[in-house]
Amino acid sequence: MKRVNSIGGIFFKCKDPDRMKDWYTKHLGLQTDDYSATFEWRQEADESKKGFTVWSLFNDETNYFAPSQKDFMINYRVENLENLVEELRKEGVTIVDTIETFSYGKFIHLLDPEGNIIELWEPDDIDYEKLVNGSVKKSSY
Repeated sequence: MKRVNSIGGIFFKCKDPDRMKDWYTKHLGLQTDDYSATFEWRQEADESKKGFTVWSLFNDETNYFAPSQKDFMINYRVENLENLVEELRKEGVTIVDTIETFSYGKFIHLLDPEGNIIELWEPDDIDYEKLVNGSVKKSSY
C-alpha cells in the first residue's frame, strides 16, 4: 500500500503571523494570502494533474498542533486516508483525532514517537485549486 506521496504543507507558530508573512514576502518572495502561501506543481504520475504544497503561519497561542508541544507541523499528502489509518492503528501509531472531511480533502492527525504532530491529507486538488483562487472558503485554524 502506498503511504505518503509528497509534502502537503509546512506549518509553524510565531508571535506575529502578519509581520512574519510580510517578511517572507519581502525577503523571500512568498506570495501569501490571509492564511498561507501555496506552491503549485505537477503530479509525477500524471503531469496533467496539479498538486499543491502549503506554507502557513499560526499564532503561537494556537492549539491546532495539540497535543504536541512543538512549534511546527508537517502535512503529508496520501492517496487513501481511510485505509492508511486502519493500517496505522494496527501498527500501534497514536491517532490524535478522527478523519475530518472538507471539499478540498480529508485530514487526520497523529503523533510520531517524539511527540511531533503530523497531519495527513488526502487532497481533492480540483477543489483545493478553487480554494486558492478564492471560490471555496477555508476552514479556520
